[in-house]
Amino acid sequence: MPEKTPKTAYLGTGRRKTAVARVRLTEGGGQLLINGRALEDYFTEDKDRNAVVGPLLLTEMANRLDVKIRVHGGGITGQAGACSQGIARALKEMFGLTAPAEQPAPAVDGAAPPEEGGVVTMAKKLRDSGFLTRDGRMKERKKYGRKGARKSFQFSKR
Repeated sequence: MPEKTPKTAYLGTGRRKTAVARVRLTEGGGQLLINGRALEDYFTEDKDRNAVVGPLLLTEMANRLDVKIRVHGGGITGQAGACSQGIARALKEMFGLTAPAEQPAPAVDGAAPPEEGGVVTMAKKLRDSGFLTRDGRMKERKKYGRKGARKSFQFSKR
């Protein structure tokens, strides 16, 4: 019986509000599973589906990679944002774009640094499109002596 060589998996973690997504990328035929369900079954709205597949379409890897996502916490849109960031981070790790081999020469007198042969890397594409940026907006906590985070009870002078 021939031995199967294990596929290399690339991991990425995405977060949005209170949602956390753990993404696993492997070489394959373009299958995308979220909590064991297909993308269309898990996210019903187009904006959420587009957010999830955005990094894959940008890097033209939608039909070449299998994506498995475990996501929990938050709401539907928060989970979609977390999945998007997780996929982008896993793609960045997959292509070894965490650190360049050669550091470019420093800029002189505020001039722009020289381009690396005019080639735009995938990490730069993902960064410029906003897929690698963590959205830090969270719900503000309720304060004591108030109805909510900011709203207070009606003030009566007399």
